[in-house]
Amino acid sequence: GSPQEQEQGTEAPPGPGLRYNSPLVQVSLIGLVCFCCPGMFNALSGLGGGGQFDHTTADNANTALYACFAIFGVLGGAAHNLLGPRLTLLLGSLTYPLYAASFLYYNHRKSQTFPIIAGALLGAGAGLLWAAQGAIMTSYPPPNRRGSYISLFWCLFNLGGVLGGLLPFSFNYLVLPPARIVRDDGTRATRVTYSSVSTEGWEILKLFTNWRMLLILPAAWASNFFYTYQFNNVNGLLFTLRTKGLNNVFYWGAQMIGSAGIGYFLDFGFASRRKRGLMGVAAVALLGTAIWAGGLANQLRYLDGEFPDKIDFKEGRRYAGPFLLYFSYGLMDAIFQSLIYWIIGALANDSQILSRYVGFYKGVQSAGAAVAWQVDTHKTSLLSQLIVNWGLCTVSYPLLAVLVLLAVKDEDYSVSNVDDGGKEKDTKMAAPSSFH
Repeated sequence: GSPQEQEQGTEAPPGPGLRYNSPLVQVSLIGLVCFCCPGMFNALSGLGGGGQFDHTTADNANTALYACFAIFGVLGGAAHNLLGPRLTLLLGSLTYPLYAASFLYYNHRKSQTFPIIAGALLGAGAGLLWAAQGAIMTSYPPPNRRGSYISLFWCLFNLGGVLGGLLPFSFNYLVLPPARIVRDDGTRATRVTYSSVSTEGWEILKLFTNWRMLLILPAAWASNFFYTYQFNNVNGLLFTLRTKGLNNVFYWGAQMIGSAGIGYFLDFGFASRRKRGLMGVAAVALLGTAIWAGGLANQLRYLDGEFPDKIDFKEGRRYAGPFLLYFSYGLMDAIFQSLIYWIIGALANDSQILSRYVGFYKGVQSAGAAVAWQVDTHKTSLLSQLIVNWGLCTVSYPLLAVLVLLAVKDEDYSVSNVDDGGKEKDTKMAAPSSFH
């Protein structure tokens, strides 16, 4: 292209058809990586207690996991900016099969040591994997199609929970670095130079005073906090073993439906991107409130945490209500997290900034999850767990709306519209002539 095009990060449009260096193919590949790794982890976790009758081992392993994830989630953005996406993804994905193997070991030896150590290692690996995933998913797509790409990723990722195993990291070596990604309109996904340790350390510290990240904090804390309650104390308590497995097919299937719906709306709902964001927050708030209200009605049936007469899927009417609730919990999780990712992606287009933002989100999310697993270990009242989960979600909705109102612009095709201090940067690129 011309010197001006090269300076702006654009080149001649590459033409129709699938390309290996297109955002679509690369986001699909990261979806397949997460299908094999976190997707398989979700299939195990969704059984309640890691598939064990006693939840204590899984609770302790998950506490170690999310405590380490809280640290490495925040550091993961720095690792991505220092190592690049390929190596970061590979190192992260290697820890997932070890965690699954630890529960196979536990079934034979009944020792918690291996699952807890494997959980801690997985926490470190997950921090790396999700930081790279977040950077790819939020920075590679064109700004006016982020919702669709997020929903594509979420559908592929949750196929792991629906279908079960594939080789866990066979797709890692295929992922291209950001500088080689070319969108269909000829723009580069981002201009990347690898960072330094001192730069990343300073930028991570600044995240904790970044008002955008502080507004996301309650939503981040809530977004994995409710898994413990849903997996252990709804699916894990109410249903027979075979029905728990069937429920998880629909739980993760509901995630695919929810992410596709919210992704389409966030890209095409209104001409104004800010209005789409605000209406997305409103829709998630209304649906989430209705689902938690249904959860309260269900929880009042077993306040003591005992449910000896397990429900089987063949019981028809008795099964229908609790099944619909658990399905709705999966739907709610997908639309809530997809909305948060879309908002984060709207804050900047630079993969280095976005990897730090996503790392902060995943770190706070994991800290919340670590607390939640210990709350369950200490046999906290199930009604109290539900009320706390509902309250955390409710507090997050208006804060997300404020963030959209103040930080999401209606038109933004810049390489990065903010720096890590939250200040506007004037780096506009030539915008496509129309929305395709």
